[in-house]
Amino acid sequence: MAEPLRVLVTGAAGQIAYSLLFGIAKGDVFGKDQSLILVLLDITPMMPVLNGVVMELEDCALPILKEVIATDKEAEAFKDLDVAILVGSMPRREGMERKDLLKANVKIFKSQGAALDKYSKKTVKVLVVGNPANTNCLIASKSASSIPKENFTCLTRLDHNRAQSQIAVRLGIPAKDVKNVIIWGNHSSTQFPDVNHAKATVKGKTIGVYEAVQDDSWLKGDFITTVQQRGAAVIKARKLSSAMSAAKAICDHVRDWWFGTHEGEFVSMGVISDGNSYGIPEDLIYSFPVAIKNQSWKIIEGLPIDDFSREKMKLTADELVDERDTALQFISSE
Repeated sequence: MAEPLRVLVTGAAGQIAYSLLFGIAKGDVFGKDQSLILVLLDITPMMPVLNGVVMELEDCALPILKEVIATDKEAEAFKDLDVAILVGSMPRREGMERKDLLKANVKIFKSQGAALDKYSKKTVKVLVVGNPANTNCLIASKSASSIPKENFTCLTRLDHNRAQSQIAVRLGIPAKDVKNVIIWGNHSSTQFPDVNHAKATVKGKTIGVYEAVQDDSWLKGDFITTVQQRGAAVIKARKLSSAMSAAKAICDHVRDWWFGTHEGEFVSMGVISDGNSYGIPEDLIYSFPVAIKNQSWKIIEGLPIDDFSREKMKLTADELVDERDTALQFISSE
């Protein structure tokens, strides 16, 4: 069995982590032959709950799980990491302004970025899930100057999977038969789910999604808003946020980053925008279509963008610029 990987999950006593940890520990992400050391970080008041999670992981008697470490200390949690999945963040409380939420999270992700910089391997792969994920990811990266910017990504795979599934349901086909949907921009309600370049396999024939669906007004209207507002719809129905689907998306994101994407296929990831060909401002963590090879992602360049799409891509970029500038003000005023 391969030398164990050291994988951190933060917010490890929370409900996303509860769905996520089993998936990682049974080999869904790094493979059935890759032994793991799972490091679980949460805040001090959550330690009794976290100890219960550790008991359950032990009780699963999983063949690849070598060790589980539960801690409330960053110095211990971030030591020698191969992969960091940052799920924990300050949740939005009722009556809380987005600015207040941003301020609280800037503090958390500045601290965790500094801990990555100080204690983790320089090759560590970081996935930020805690919201506002794009900006939290950017702050963590800026606080870890010795780790390449390319090693920091944020989760938009849940939105990607939602878009893929909406098309599949509409066409009455399995989700695996819909490929190359794109989420552009922020993991927020301004994101742009784009199927202009997506393909669907219907009755053995692969065609463009617009051709397959044959309902442009739905694709430019309700389809987009359904994906944008799906998180809120789940909360309304369940009285809890998406956990099972979020955990599955995290597994998809990290597994593709680890093992690569299939030839001719791309997935959505929030990555550093520097040097993109779509006119998106630099120094943002923005969701792009990427292909992955040898554990290295690359933005798919040169896709034709129509005016409708360009406007939507700019709208979500503007929001991210505003978030970034606000977050950097908080940092400089500390």
